[in-house]
Amino acid sequence: MQYGLIDLLKLLGSLGLFLFGMKLMSESLQRVAGNRMRSILAALTANKYRGVFTGLLITTIVQSSSATTVMLVSFVNAGLLTFGESIGVIMGANIGTTVTAWLISILGFKVNISVLVLPLIGLSLPMLFSKNSRRSSWGSVVVGFAIIFIGLDFLKSSAPDINSNPEMLEFFTQYSNFGFGSVLIFLLIGTGLTMIIQSSSAVIALTLVMCFNCWISFDMAAAMVLGENIGTTITANLAALVANTSAKRTAMAHLLFNAVGVMLVLMFYYPFLHLVESITLKTGLMSPFELNGQTAQQTAEAMPVALSIFHTTFNVMNTSVQIWFVPLIEKTVVLLIKKKDEEEDFRLQFINIGLLSTSELSIVQARKEISNFAGHILKMYQRTRELVFTSSDKKHYKLMEKVEKYEEISDTMEVEIASYLTKITAGMVSISGTEDVNEMLILVSDLESIGDSCNAIAQIIKRKKELDILFTPEVEKNLEMLFSLIDTIMMEMMVRFDESSEESNITEIETISNKLLKVGLKLQTEHYKNLRKGVYKIKPGVIYSDLYNEVLKLRRHIYHISGKTISLDAEEKFDLLSN
Repeated sequence: MQYGLIDLLKLLGSLGLFLFGMKLMSESLQRVAGNRMRSILAALTANKYRGVFTGLLITTIVQSSSATTVMLVSFVNAGLLTFGESIGVIMGANIGTTVTAWLISILGFKVNISVLVLPLIGLSLPMLFSKNSRRSSWGSVVVGFAIIFIGLDFLKSSAPDINSNPEMLEFFTQYSNFGFGSVLIFLLIGTGLTMIIQSSSAVIALTLVMCFNCWISFDMAAAMVLGENIGTTITANLAALVANTSAKRTAMAHLLFNAVGVMLVLMFYYPFLHLVESITLKTGLMSPFELNGQTAQQTAEAMPVALSIFHTTFNVMNTSVQIWFVPLIEKTVVLLIKKKDEEEDFRLQFINIGLLSTSELSIVQARKEISNFAGHILKMYQRTRELVFTSSDKKHYKLMEKVEKYEEISDTMEVEIASYLTKITAGMVSISGTEDVNEMLILVSDLESIGDSCNAIAQIIKRKKELDILFTPEVEKNLEMLFSLIDTIMMEMMVRFDESSEESNITEIETISNKLLKVGLKLQTEHYKNLRKGVYKIKPGVIYSDLYNEVLKLRRHIYHISGKTISLDAEEKFDLLSN
């Protein structure tokens, strides 16, 4: 066999170059699209048909179904989309990913695009080194596009020639003689390769090259494409491992949708292939099944296009059938992945990003969402407090993960609620309505500041853990006293967001807040004395100092929120916030 280790490394290097080009282009397109992707996803998923169109559009733009589904998982995790809304987007993403196969089969095998790639990179250089980030990202898009086809060109030239290496053909032939069993073997090969490489586009490119070089027959290549559709779901499922139940369900729906589609096609596999053959013949190309005689070269040229037709037809028909069963898919996934009792949802419940009701009704919805936001910030504080006083390593890491997750999501919720409030003011709003919106914008910012303070406290505790620092009993007692006071004013603040409670007492909040400030200043004075006396070392002292200073910041934010909440003092206004 003439194909040695160096040749194999060249093949792997060519695949790596192709993957790098895909990654660069996809990430650059996402940077260019940026916030627009969030807006499109949020605004166009009101029903399953819009969801399909949205998934198709976004995947076509970013050239990666994995990027779309991972983005989708993160949005569901953040509560910006519901699990039900995400199913339609998944279906559209599967159709959108077929664009890559068409680009490769038409440009990669029909046009000598490698002649153009260096001029393309040359033209992109001014953009690539531009100080304007958007222009620079566009430059990276062009370079990524060029690298894809450089990699594909290397891939074609690095692939072993069957005539020079008949052993290669024998290797694949021995797995192609088991009838329908061979179809299942190549399906598993496609699934496994996609799971390993983490890119269905790269594996499809590899499959197209194998077809073009007559390594495998059309029916085996089609089986690999079906396997790639299952393997590509692994990315979203990996992204969902640390996410909430809704996000896990989104990833599972992606797997279920593709797996059911593959099983349906396998039931009518050869009739489906002959349907694709008839479509290919109508385009003026040879049948992809003919591999002998004078037509071999023409068949090799037809196979990549035929595979692209197969890929597109499969995904379009799969979506056309399963879109009618979205409620059933939703129920099935809910049964498969049950919600944990202790899990807390952290999501927008009352407002739809990108869609507004009448201005005044939108204000009512925004008030309810702020109340929801405040409840979640309280949970974040409670987890942070637990973290400060836990001695269990396992519990420490679990709580740390929760607080960091809450911080990330609270940042997102602040942006989405603030965006919604800003849109309200763009409409016809009364003077009192405008004042309410301004108050709520400040309130949302202050709530998020509490989240920031909680996260800062968590990061201090994380540093304490990494440095293996232990506090003295006296320091532990002081921190317990500080947090007990914070507990009181936090609960008083939350009264304003609870429809079943009476109005909070600003005088009591002010009294406790002042007491907390005095205690904090007293502890600060004692801390400096203890440092001079050597009661504890510098590192524990710094951690302790950072902690009580952050607690005092937390106190300031809570007091500020209490004041702002009470400034919405008309009972009628407050009832809207609480209900």
